[in-house]
Amino acid sequence: MKKVLSLTLVLVLISTLFAGCSGAANSNEIRIGINYELTGKIATYGQSSVEGIELALEQINAAGGVNGKLIKATKYDNKSDNAEATTLTTKLITKDKVITVLGPATSGAFKSTIPVAIKNKVPVISGSATADDVTVDKNGVKEYAFRICFNDSYQGTAMANFALNNLSKKKAVVIMDSSSDYGKGLAENFVTTFIAGGGEVVAQEAYVAGDKDFNAIITKIKDKDFDVIFIPGYYEEAGLIIKQARTQGIDVPILGADGFDSPVLLELAGPEALNNVYYSNHYSSLDQDPKVVKFIQDFKAKYNKEPDAFAALGYDLAMFAVDAISRAKELTGPAVKEALEATENFEGITGSFSVDEFHNPVKAIVVIGLENGVPATSIKAGQ
Repeated sequence: MKKVLSLTLVLVLISTLFAGCSGAANSNEIRIGINYELTGKIATYGQSSVEGIELALEQINAAGGVNGKLIKATKYDNKSDNAEATTLTTKLITKDKVITVLGPATSGAFKSTIPVAIKNKVPVISGSATADDVTVDKNGVKEYAFRICFNDSYQGTAMANFALNNLSKKKAVVIMDSSSDYGKGLAENFVTTFIAGGGEVVAQEAYVAGDKDFNAIITKIKDKDFDVIFIPGYYEEAGLIIKQARTQGIDVPILGADGFDSPVLLELAGPEALNNVYYSNHYSSLDQDPKVVKFIQDFKAKYNKEPDAFAALGYDLAMFAVDAISRAKELTGPAVKEALEATENFEGITGSFSVDEFHNPVKAIVVIGLENGVPATSIKAGQ
């Protein structure tokens, strides 16, 4: 009988030991997850975001972490695939035992992870998922989903107003990525606002992600009467559209949104094509705010290159998450969620903001103007 009891005790101790190894984090660590597009068709967004995240976490841990505990980040590449993003969020929450997940970057991938977050009561936060229904839909607020970027409605509206009021344009052509929620949402809000403001949309054309030849679309619109083009889409196609439009002699202003923000845009379009081009963004490297200047210096020192807006959003995302963790009543998903909801006057590189009742930030937008492919002007709008 004693042998049976001893064996039982040993098995219990072993079971407890293994549960501790695979479950709760080291008492000196706080576990968070990073789930980003590090390879695949939109890898530049994920790579830049993670560089910003890792710079922030390095600085946080160098300063002592949170209440003496260091932040331990587990990073995975979702390969720009929505299904993989869902699988990795499940792994981060159920196996790695994180208390929050940062990413993915894009709306579709991020939305695919939200049911997992809600089921397990662990918040997921994106720095750049801009679709209107990311944090709220017809059923209400998605309890465990947050973002620190403005939404597509805001961007589409801002760029329509910029065309009307800043550029004094009245006749627009829209060339839309019809294969993404991002493109469709931006287009819808631009068109609605532009028409309401007295403008006319003389043509709406569509393409799908992966298209390379846009000359048929450009030839179709070339002889129409318009004075501005809006391209709601990502850099891979936008760069080629801009190049091909300029080659065919179209020299009107071309507008876009934060999907333009990638060095690949310049590679694809070339510097000569990227004049009279404007896009909405979350941050400007021209900003002389001391905290922005320091961020740029720190980023250059670590990575030997200029940070783009996704790097700045990644940095803010990590700081935002850790700020909430530091205020949470306990180190659990529900407690972190409550702290995220209570965020007020967060001071970020991409602007100061509070979190509204829909888990969105209330913040300003920036319109960047390019000259030979390089940011030359920036205008802040809205709050």
